[in-house]
Formats: sequence, C-alpha cells, structure tokens
Amino acid sequence: MAMSSGNESGSPMSEINVTPLVDVMLVLLIIFMITAPLMSHRITVKLPTANPKTTDTPPLTPPMDIAIKDDGSMYLNDDQNPINDSELKAKFVVFAAMSPQPELQIRAAKDTEFKTVRKVLGEAKDSGMVHVGFMTTGKE
Repeated sequence: MAMSSGNESGSPMSEINVTPLVDVMLVLLIIFMITAPLMSHRITVKLPTANPKTTDTPPLTPPMDIAIKDDGSMYLNDDQNPINDSELKAKFVVFAAMSPQPELQIRAAKDTEFKTVRKVLGEAKDSGMVHVGFMTTGKE
C-alpha cells in the first residue's frame, strides 16, 4: 500500500496560502503611510522652467590665446610680434582683473618643452587666472 498525502483523488491542491502575501502588503502599506507626509515640501518655491530651444549666450569677453612655438617663443592673441615673460605677466594681471574673467587658451607646439608650458601655467595661476584650456587638433 502506497502512502498518500491526504488527497485520495490524486488531484493537485487548490488551496493557496495568502497569509504571507497579506503580511507583506500590510508592511508596505505602513511604510508608505509613514513616508508619504515626508515627500511633500513644506516650503513652496516657484521653480524655473527649462526651455531646450534656447541657446547659451557666448561669453562677453573673448578668450586669451597664447601660442607657444617649439623654440619657446610665445605669441598673444595671434599677434605677429612675440611676447616676453614680463609682458605676459602684466597681461595676465590685466586679464585676471576683468569681470567676467576670460579663458586662457594655450596652443603649444607638439615639440615644445613642458617646462615652458609649466612656466606659463604658473605665471597665470600666480596672477589669478582661473579658467585655463589647452587647444589641440583632432586625430591625424
């Protein structure tokens, strides 16, 4: 005689135990009841609306462009005459005092020694220049 599980007809059990489901739902209900008042803001602020069709306005001050050749000569804003260190320091002080401050864009030749670029960066930092960028070309 084979042992049976209490179901003599051999059909599957059709009873579903819903107690764990009710327990989970009650816990979730309590969590939502506690957190719902916290999600509302007490101070109302009129938020700005974003308009994706607007374009950013270009900066009012043109950038300060320094070209450094591989021999160490420096040219400011595409001027044909090279600029020396003392003139460059004076220009840095003038441009650092502007509001808004222009961006310093450095274009150094590929074979320029790094100590030359480092010296220019140090002078710019000492004079108060904040925005510095390096200009490069795309892949060759």
